[in-house]
Amino acid sequence: MNQPVHNKKGILLVNLGSPKSTDVKDVKDYLDEFLMDEKVIDYRWIFRALLVQGIILKTRPKKSAEAYKTVWTDEGSPLIVISKNLQKELQKLVDVPVGLGMRYAEPSIQTGIQELVDKGITEITLVPLYPQYAMSTTETVIDKAEEVRLKFFPDIKINYVQPFYNREIYIDALAKSIGEKLPSDYDLLQFSYHGVPERHIYKTDPTKTCSMDNCCQKDDHPSHKFCYRHQCYKVTELVREKLGLPKEKVLVTFQSRLGKDKWMEPYTDTTLEGLGKKGIKKLAIVCPAFVSDCLETLEEISVEGKEIFLHGGGERFDYIPCLNEDSNWVNVVKTLSEEKLAEF
Repeated sequence: MNQPVHNKKGILLVNLGSPKSTDVKDVKDYLDEFLMDEKVIDYRWIFRALLVQGIILKTRPKKSAEAYKTVWTDEGSPLIVISKNLQKELQKLVDVPVGLGMRYAEPSIQTGIQELVDKGITEITLVPLYPQYAMSTTETVIDKAEEVRLKFFPDIKINYVQPFYNREIYIDALAKSIGEKLPSDYDLLQFSYHGVPERHIYKTDPTKTCSMDNCCQKDDHPSHKFCYRHQCYKVTELVREKLGLPKEKVLVTFQSRLGKDKWMEPYTDTTLEGLGKKGIKKLAIVCPAFVSDCLETLEEISVEGKEIFLHGGGERFDYIPCLNEDSNWVNVVKTLSEEKLAEF
């Protein structure tokens, strides 16, 4: 039975964002905003500008625009379309307004908050759509939302859903989704997470004791709350246990590295190159750093990754989609949101 309407409360879902179109100029504008974020490329402004605007934006927008064209739908960007569908499905289950914003491009976080404020909302539960914590995801969303709130909406209150990587309801939904799509005769299930530079792990460690070694496997290490690497391995282990999969048939790798800095290893692409030679002929792969399919899953993994694996001697490549608009996932978002709404 639905709860009474809470006129002052609302929910704002926030995802990464996407270019407005596949036009090179729109892709360039999007990449400029994204890569100039100090939480994404954490150099001093002058060095970040030299790298992004002086080098990356000279060539990458054209290449990225071509990649976006391969995944673009009649409705637009897959990530935006899926996020809007999630918003609609959640709205059916809750009695408070549900808004949508993107960290980069439109609809912006400011736009999402404004739409809720226009409905009389003064208390917002904001849901960063990232299971794991990272400075380039959860942290930058919260920073931006607070910047927007203080500048434009000083009278509203926002509380934030924390990373939910180890919540049982999330693991149940993810495991069920994977289990339904995992072929019975698979040789290996690869969990490919979006990579981050190793220095980001060290920067977000409040204890400054991270060794990028075995602390991720320790129980209740004080760094775990802010350790993206640990949280990726934890998701994998919890899902593996839930599905009863053998340890030797599960592998964690990290994708989408940028530049020459040291990023978390092992790398997804180089791993895919060698799996065939190791006897892995039937590969299934999933990307649990994302809850919505996007360029990094639909093109980088299910197209480029497949090509790399098959070229290296693999025979069958099964990409397992993100949670997207899965009904169990919608209920996870509902539960997480309502927990925070109750705190006002």
